[in-house]
Amino acid sequence: MTHQLPQGFQTAGVTCGIKESGKPDLAAFVSEVPAATAGVFAQNRVLGAPVLVSRERVPRSDCRAVIINSGNANACTGDSGLADARQMTEQLATQLECSGEQVLVCSTGIIGVPLPMDVITAGIPQAAAALADSPESLESAATAMMTTDTFAKFVSEEVELSSGSVRVTGAAKGAAMIAPNMATMLCVVMTDADLTAEQTDSLIRYGVDRTFNCISVDGHMSTSDSVILMANGTSGHSVDGSDEDLVRNAVQRICQKLATDIIRDAEGAAHFVTVDVQGFDTRETAFRIAKEIAESALVKTAICGNDPNWGRITSAAGYAGINFDVAHLSLTINDVEVYRAGTPVKYDEAALSEKMAQEDVHLLLELAGGPCSGSESVRFWTSDLTQEYVRLNSEYTT
Repeated sequence: MTHQLPQGFQTAGVTCGIKESGKPDLAAFVSEVPAATAGVFAQNRVLGAPVLVSRERVPRSDCRAVIINSGNANACTGDSGLADARQMTEQLATQLECSGEQVLVCSTGIIGVPLPMDVITAGIPQAAAALADSPESLESAATAMMTTDTFAKFVSEEVELSSGSVRVTGAAKGAAMIAPNMATMLCVVMTDADLTAEQTDSLIRYGVDRTFNCISVDGHMSTSDSVILMANGTSGHSVDGSDEDLVRNAVQRICQKLATDIIRDAEGAAHFVTVDVQGFDTRETAFRIAKEIAESALVKTAICGNDPNWGRITSAAGYAGINFDVAHLSLTINDVEVYRAGTPVKYDEAALSEKMAQEDVHLLLELAGGPCSGSESVRFWTSDLTQEYVRLNSEYTT
């Protein structure tokens, strides 16, 4: 499928020389006109300079661009890192003939190393010159964001509103150091719908809460996470009432596709794992249990070995700090019931292990009564934990 940019957006991805590999490492996402923009950022106490700079500039109604470098996170770099992040925005602003405050910045890569500003300074005009509105330019930008990713992540869709159609398009990167609030990932979502800054803020928070905040590879929250939504209104279609719901759902779908692509690309992973937790009184309660299951090293290694060791799953739910009654708890793995109402169920372990050997594993934990029961549910995505993941991350800087 060919993925198109919304009207009035251009993107570019170039090689400026940050990465020793010579792979693309500088991306730009540009609106030809001022765009209503909002963002959601990492919750870590230790934050990269680009997060600090971008976070103070949104939401706003007149953003023009996002400049992104990969290969260096510009995190834990002190005052000089902040100056470098601001300089990146000023340099792209010069190319676009706008204010530096109208440009956001993101960086991803190794922590604690100063940015090589000489090559970035030379690369930003190159990126500006390469801007285009083609599917190829979108793929180039998504590729230039990558660090340990094995494939570029981008997607778009058309949304039919009461007054006509709008497009929503997103690009993201991420493969490890992935945990809720948020993951080590960057994402830019663009739309030609006519939204206010307040609407972009509401829509992106809704989408992130149900997608990027529901993925985990290793439970390690990064310094650099940023998800940005830009809406430039070039379609001419304003959004309110039921139309706003349509755009909100589209933003969520775009975020979900990119978030699950991150899990499918998780470093060293052999399994894509969906964790459904259902029948709880609040979404927060279900989320806490799903997160504990998804981030349990014992659950993840059992899945790696195709081992239906379901006690690890139920015990992870049990230490989430939720006052449920285990007598009402049931669990299925890949549609095979292994635990019903607090009691083990006989099943063919060899056959279930064979089903788990497929790439996708589905865990369904249900509560059907007692304290903390209700109608709320959460879907969470994670990966298994493999020897290859350990190898990749033990050799990351050396």
